[in-house]
Order: sequence, then C-alpha cells, then structure tokens
Amino acid sequence: MVGRSGAWAAYPGRPPLSLAYRNAVRTVRPVVRALTRQDWQGMQHLPREGGCVVAANHISHADPFAVAHFLLDNGHPPFFLGKASLFELPVLGRWLGACEQIPVHRGSGRAADAYRDAVAAVRAGRCVVIMPESTITKDPQGWPMLGKTGAARLALEVGAPVLPLAQWGARELLDVDGTFRPWRRPVMHMLLGPPVPLDDLRDQPVSAVALRAATARIMAAITAGVAQLRHEEAPTDVWDQTSGRRVPVPEQRMNG
Repeated sequence: MVGRSGAWAAYPGRPPLSLAYRNAVRTVRPVVRALTRQDWQGMQHLPREGGCVVAANHISHADPFAVAHFLLDNGHPPFFLGKASLFELPVLGRWLGACEQIPVHRGSGRAADAYRDAVAAVRAGRCVVIMPESTITKDPQGWPMLGKTGAARLALEVGAPVLPLAQWGARELLDVDGTFRPWRRPVMHMLLGPPVPLDDLRDQPVSAVALRAATARIMAAITAGVAQLRHEEAPTDVWDQTSGRRVPVPEQRMNG
C-alpha cells in the first residue's frame, strides 16, 4: 500500500502515470482533502498486483473526486470511464485525455472504443472505475438503480476481480441540484467489498444471461454496502430509470 505522501509515485508492476495525471494529483488532491473528511473501509480488498475493476454507486457530480481520493491514497490510481461529452469540452476534455481517462461514446460507431481501452488498461495492471448506473441515481431515496452490464462484461472478459465500492456523503458537498457546500467539510464514506464471486460465470461463454447475472450480483453487493453505510435496510425492489418506477430486484443466479 502506498502512503499518502507518495500518492503519485510509481506503482510496481503498473504503467507509469502521465505527467498530466501527476500534476492533476498535486493540484486536486489537496483541495479534496481540505473540503472533505474521510471514513474509509475495506482497503484490504484491493489487489497487491494486477489490474482490477471497481464498480461504484453514483450519487453526485463530486463522486469521481471522492472515489479517486480513496483509490489513489490506497495505491491504485483510478482510470474512469466517462461520458464522451466531457472529453469534448475545451479545457476539461484535454485534461481528461491527458490523464488517460476513458471516454464512452454511447450510440455511435466508436462505442466499442471504450471497452477496448478499458480491457487494455486492466490487462496492463490498472484500476478501472465504472459506475454501472451510468448516471447519478434517479431513485427518490438515493439508492443504487438497475445497473448496466459494462462492468460485468469487462470483468468476465479479462478475468480480473470486480470490487464493489459503496460510497455515501458526496451529496453533502455537492447536491444533485448543484448546491455546493464547501463549508460543511462532509465525511466521504467509502466501503470497499471483497471481489464479487463470478468464477462460475467465467467458466462459460459470455452471454446476455451471464452478463445480467453478473450485473445483478455486482449491484447487490454495492447496495448492501450502501445500506451498511446508511445504517438502513435497502428497499426490496430497485429503481428502473427506463420505466421511472421500482421493479423487482433481478435474480443473481444463472437460471439453467
């Protein structure tokens, strides 16, 4: 594990960080530390070597900063999959590209590029972060929604562990309506769980059924972590963004 004073140092067995990435850490990390407090749990589940996939819930536009702080200070500089529109912004887009973050071009001929780049990153030993909901949760109570299959597909393709990261507190800093409260210095609660058990699904061809089963397991693990952080019981159903209502939680096991 890398100490906080060496958060942007070279990581054994992993590709070196770009100059832009290291500069971003030097610039942004002190700001995040000044604006927030930390309650971090489960760091022991991060692999000592090799790449991994971290799947996190999405509650605020501040999430990437809180999640990045957690992973970076625990020896796993994160590489996020993000909306391609962010990479098209004049300044932010160039900065994200220089930091080797991964744009997702949804519904276009370049949609496969993100998956290819993510596979290459994990195989190179990097930590790739995916928020399976693909957007800030629309659940009225802030619980994780139905997840998309990208994290499951990546994990099954490369055989790397997928670690569920439950996080809570970012809305206290930056709410969904854009309200920014830097004076609160809220606690960023992070709970990283052990690798989601997917070995039975890796022993067969990747199919739609396997992807749905893997995604259900990943989201169930994230939701259980969020419930622990919130000291509440999670709902027995889950918000479906497409229909705008709660639906039964998908089965986590293969059927047949």
